[in-house]
Amino acid sequence: MRVLITGATGLIGQQIVKVCQEQGISINYLTTNKSKIKNNTNYQGFYWNLVNQEIDKACFKNVDAIIHLAGASVSKRWTPEYKNEILSSRINGTQLLINALKGESHNIKQVVSASGIGIYPNSLINYYEESFKEVDNSFLGDVVKAWEGAVNGFSEVGIAVSKIRIGLVLSNEGGALPQMSKPIRFGVGAAFGNGKQWQSWIHIHDLANMFLYIINSKLIGTYNGVAPNPVTNKELTRTVAKVLGRPLILPNIPKFLMKKVLGEMHLLLFSSQRVSSKKIEDKGFYFGYHHLKPALEELFGK
Repeated sequence: MRVLITGATGLIGQQIVKVCQEQGISINYLTTNKSKIKNNTNYQGFYWNLVNQEIDKACFKNVDAIIHLAGASVSKRWTPEYKNEILSSRINGTQLLINALKGESHNIKQVVSASGIGIYPNSLINYYEESFKEVDNSFLGDVVKAWEGAVNGFSEVGIAVSKIRIGLVLSNEGGALPQMSKPIRFGVGAAFGNGKQWQSWIHIHDLANMFLYIINSKLIGTYNGVAPNPVTNKELTRTVAKVLGRPLILPNIPKFLMKKVLGEMHLLLFSSQRVSSKKIEDKGFYFGYHHLKPALEELFGK
C-alpha cells in the first residue's frame, strides 16, 4: 500500500509516518519547501504551492489513499490576517488536491482528513457524538464546517471520504502538553477559569493508529479522534502536576486575563466539548490509552 500525506512533517504527520513505516506502508508526501523533498523508494516527496495552486501530479502515482492533515496551526494569535490563513490553508489545500485529480486517472480509493472537535458547541453538559448537527457559533466552528465541506468534494473524483474530528492531542514532541507542563514544572501552573470546561484528549500514538485503522478497515464517514475518558481542565491540570510530582499552589487563571493576553485565541483554553469515542470503538478500534494518568506517565517517561 502507498499513501499520500499532506502535513507529513507536522506533529501528527510525523507520528503517522512512523506508523506507516512500522506497517510497511510506502509514503508520498507533499511539501511547500523544496529543500525537504526526499526521493527514497518508500518515502518520496513532492512539491505543492497553495498560493499559486501548483502541485506535482506525480504525487498521486500508485497511491491507494490520502491522509490530509495540512493546515495552518490554530495555536497562534488570531489576527484578522492569520484567521484568513487558518481558513484558506485548509480550503485551498483541499481544493488543490481535488482540482488536480479531476480528469486524471488514479487508483485512490479513500481520503482520511483531519478535522476538529471545535465544530461542536461549547457546553458543560452535552456529550457529543458524530451525528450531532449543530455547529459552534465561533471562528473555529466556522473553520471546521468549511473544511469538512471542502473535503466532501473528494467524492466528485470517485474517492470515499472519511474525517477524524481531533481533540486535544497529547505529545511530548510538541503541541499543547509541553506548553501546559512548563509552568507546572516551575510551580506556577493553574487551571483556567473555573476549570469545569471539558477537555477531550487523545494520546498521539492512538491518533496516528486511528488514521491507519480507518484506511485498513475501509471505514467511511466521520469519527471523533478522542480517548474514551474526557476530563475537565481542572482534572487535566491536577493530573499533569501529580504525574510530574509538582504542587499546584496558585489560584485558577481568570478568563478576562487570558483574553487580554491571547485575544480571541483564548477560546482554545476555555471552550468545553465533551466528545464520545463510541463510534470508532464500535468499529473495533482499540485505544492504547483510555485514561489520562497512564497516557501522561508514558509521555513524561514516569
